[in-house]
Amino acid sequence: MSKLAQNEAVNLASYAIKSGESAGRRYTENVGDERMCFQRDKDRIIHSKAFRRLDEKTQVFVAGSGDHYRTRLTHTLEVAQVARDIARRLDLNEDLCEAIALAHDLGHPPFGHAGEQAINDVMKSLGGHFEHNEQSRRVVEVLERSYPGFDGLNLTIEVLEGLMKHQTAWDQAGKIFEISGHLEAQVVNVADEIAYTNHDMDDGLRSGLISLKQLRKFKLWQVGEKEVFEKYGKHLEEDILISRVISSIISMMIEDFCLQTIENIQKHKIKTVADVKKHQGSIAEFSGDMKITIKELRQFLFKNFYLNPKIEAFTLNGKKMIKKLFEYYYKNPKNFPKSAGTSKEERIVVIKDYIAGMTDRFLIQEFKKIHK
Repeated sequence: MSKLAQNEAVNLASYAIKSGESAGRRYTENVGDERMCFQRDKDRIIHSKAFRRLDEKTQVFVAGSGDHYRTRLTHTLEVAQVARDIARRLDLNEDLCEAIALAHDLGHPPFGHAGEQAINDVMKSLGGHFEHNEQSRRVVEVLERSYPGFDGLNLTIEVLEGLMKHQTAWDQAGKIFEISGHLEAQVVNVADEIAYTNHDMDDGLRSGLISLKQLRKFKLWQVGEKEVFEKYGKHLEEDILISRVISSIISMMIEDFCLQTIENIQKHKIKTVADVKKHQGSIAEFSGDMKITIKELRQFLFKNFYLNPKIEAFTLNGKKMIKKLFEYYYKNPKNFPKSAGTSKEERIVVIKDYIAGMTDRFLIQEFKKIHK
């Protein structure tokens, strides 16, 4: 047993996924170094073309709207940071959490959730559908090509499971999975929610679309601001105040989540990975009070930030461009920049993959070509 494997055996909880107990990969490979399997997955994801393209994909604001707004890439890095922190506290597999977090949005199209809706609308009209978690898995299983013996990145079964069972208020909400995801996958679900709730408050304040006065009505902000005032005093510059309060809120959410998850593990007598998978519903979750508090804040952000007319103007334009570009490629396969396949079904899938992989900027450029 390698030193890294020994460290996992000693330091990880009995219900954590151990690298040496992975279900493996679809294609057998000759391993040439000492990295653990989930470390290797993480490296493959970071070096993929799809990962680099996240830098110019919308989170809330269209990429390039401002120097400090989050993009899909910076969001992904924040999710990975929170997931690692939680995994360390709960004695779960940190590498596995990080790999799932880094890959969870690889299939997200340009222009955020509006772009996802636009592609799904077109796909439905053609007898199909589009969902970005499914597309993320398709990216790592089929579309990325970096190895001679197979398509995709040949990631471990555990990372693929985490992608398929990624679930937040935005992603696959309400969907019931026959078998629960492992705890590392559940941690990434919540890390995603913690990250976007907090960085969207930050971006909303920076943009002026929401105000401190509005946020001060919410319990989370009130408690966070009180902690900051007690620590630093009440005469902070606004940028510093916002940064410190949001940091405090992230800490509160992580602390609540970890305490509740530990309580659930003990309550349900979770001892093994098999126990996790047999359990109906989530084990890793916030307390009841925190769920209510976050829901109220999220409803406010949805109404006042995500659906703000200035945001919707950008995303509506993106939706129109996606639909028109898809329609143009579908009706003019000879003008499609890639091989469109030999059948109608193949053409639809190839166009869907191509547009979903675009950055905001590249989509706009391609749209301009067909509207000279």
